[in-house]
Parts: sequence; C-alpha cells; structure tokens
Amino acid sequence: MAIIAIGIDLAKNVFAVHGVDASGKAVLVRPAVRRDALLELIAKLPPCLIGMEACSGAHHWARQFQQFGHNVRIIAAKFVAPYRLSGKRGKNDAADAQAICEAVQRPQMRFVPIKSEDAQGRLSIHRVRQGFIEQRTATINRIRGLLSEYGHVLPQRAEEAGKCLEELPGWANTAIGDLLSELHRLDERIAEYDRHIEVMAKADERCRKLMEVPGIGDKTATALMASIGSAHDFKCGKQLAAWLGLVPSQYSSGGKQRLGRITKAGDGYLRMLLILGARAVVAAAKKKQDRLSKWVTELAERRGYWKAVVAVAAKNARMAWAMLSKGEAFRPMA
Repeated sequence: MAIIAIGIDLAKNVFAVHGVDASGKAVLVRPAVRRDALLELIAKLPPCLIGMEACSGAHHWARQFQQFGHNVRIIAAKFVAPYRLSGKRGKNDAADAQAICEAVQRPQMRFVPIKSEDAQGRLSIHRVRQGFIEQRTATINRIRGLLSEYGHVLPQRAEEAGKCLEELPGWANTAIGDLLSELHRLDERIAEYDRHIEVMAKADERCRKLMEVPGIGDKTATALMASIGSAHDFKCGKQLAAWLGLVPSQYSSGGKQRLGRITKAGDGYLRMLLILGARAVVAAAKKKQDRLSKWVTELAERRGYWKAVVAVAAKNARMAWAMLSKGEAFRPMA
C-alpha cells in the first residue's frame, strides 16, 4: 500500500525515516539516511504527510519537502515524547522517527507554523539584537562586580562606572576601561538593530496596522509577523494566546475548576514583548479616560497589577490574530 505518513528524525548528518501505510503498517524504515540522500529519498515518494520535530533546520527541510507536494508539519518535541513506545529508556533515532510518524497523524495535534526564508531572516535580526542586550547586561554586571572589589558600589546603570575610572589602580583601570569600551560598542550595535527593526516595521503594511494597537510597537509587530505570518495556523485568537502561554494553567477535577499561573508555553520572546507592551498600557491607563483605560484601571484595582498586565497582553494577542487572519483594521474601544 502507498505511504500516507512519514516521520523524520532530523540531525546534522544522519537522519532516521519511518513511513506507514493506511493500515498503520511500517513500509519505510530507514534508520540511517545520509544528509545528501534525504532529499532524493523524499522526492521519489508520492505526496504524503511528513512530520518533523521543531529543531535546527526544521523550517529549511519543510520548505524543501513542500516543493515536492508533501504536506509538511512541524511538532514541538514535548508533544512527540508521549508517543515513543519504548519511553525514555529506549530513546534512539529510529524510535524518535516512529514516534513523530505516530504523533503527526493525531487529529488534535498542535503544530508549529512553517516560516519562510524572509520570516526567518527577520527573526534573526531580533535574535541577534536580544543577544547583544544579554551581552550588555552581563558586561554591566561584570563592571559592577569588579568595582565593588574596590569599594565602589554602583546602581544597575552603566553611566556611573566612568566616574570611578580615575580612582582605580593601574591594571584595574585597564580592565574596567576595556569593559566600558565594549559596553559602548554594544550600545551602538543595539541602536543599529533598533533601526533595522524600525525599517522593517515601516515597510510592511500589516506591521503598521498592528502598531496602532496600544501596547504593540515596531518590535512586537515585526516579531509577530515573522513568527505567525497570517495566523492561519490558529483557529481563533484564544488559541494564539494559549500558544504564547498567556492563559492560566488548569488543575481541575471532579467538576471543580482550579486555575493556576499562566502556562508560559510557546515563544518566550514574543510573550516578553507583549508583556512589556501591556505594562506600558497599564502604566498609562491611570492618566486616560477612554474605555480601554478605564477597563484596565478597574481590572488592576480589582485583581491586581500583574493579572491586569497579563490580561492586556492576552487581549493584544487576540486582536493581533483578528487583524492578521481577517485583514481587519484596529478599532479602538468606543
């Protein structure tokens, strides 16, 4: 019988392939396929469902396989593990490919949106910028730690470090001076990448529409566009909010509902941007009298600051889904 589903365990050089027919019988079992032979193998197969774990290179291979008419799906690794028959103790490439093949056929399985080359390029700008920010934070902490050895305890700001430079002995002066130079270079690189993101946002009409929503700026808009595209992989805005981990976890049983903290599932970077934007909305709501600001203020007073922030972030995620999937414009609350 013809192959209807294939699971591929991705790797750097050697891949594992597992294919089944309509009855679930394994008809293609290749535990070791070289990298240069994988594309040729998939090209010879009739169009079918192909599943892969979300890992390095998954989006590249998905685009390659789609060219041959295959229906490609990418699955988060945590959703594949329960389908491994041998459990954790029997993990190997062939077992992983078999588990992926089983998981991709589940009707309720959740998949990762496949990104285009342009979308991955835009996300690369965000990733590199975030890396520079982390390096900047580490450099500031290193400066503060070294200065504390000489009796200079500084706040979490870089501006104060230069004032103590002349008071330091020879080699310490050299070390702190080099760190300050590195900090200045990182500031320049972060500002440069901020300009890149600003250019991307202004050039995309959908990003400009998203930026009309309070709490969504150029960074959040471009990151959302690059990550979810037209948002057609999500059935509704609530599903997008759940994918971003902005919904409460549940511990319900016996008809009694117990809600806990937010799940923090999905893309942590997107969630961070939405939360930061929501914090700005909550902070500014006290000075405004529009319907949204009144709702935010009342919610913060009734349920607390952080619950109001998460509620605004989840609302923005749902509005972003509606605008991207349906092409709607932002309509402020009257």
